[in-house]
Amino acid sequence: MKTAYTLLSNASANSAWVPWPGGRGDFRVEATFGGGNVSLQCQAPNGTAIAVSSATTLTANGRGTFELGPGLIRAAVTTATGVYAQVLRIADAGY
Repeated sequence: MKTAYTLLSNASANSAWVPWPGGRGDFRVEATFGGGNVSLQCQAPNGTAIAVSSATTLTANGRGTFELGPGLIRAAVTTATGVYAQVLRIADAGY
């Protein structure tokens, strides 16, 4: 099973939707923020994007953890440039 998902690499626009298998994850971002933010979003049942959590809306280089069921995710960019974003799946302690 894949454990690392690269969402953006030196970008300044939203990533494509990526399948997420569900579970705990770690969202990591490096960018030139310039007053903007980068957030992790999931796709709602009607196809719109919604924020995963406040912990995954970043205004500076860093990371935030989350727990999310299976579905589509993406990194959403607001005025930031040179964005590198990655999601790492955190293995359950029982594995």
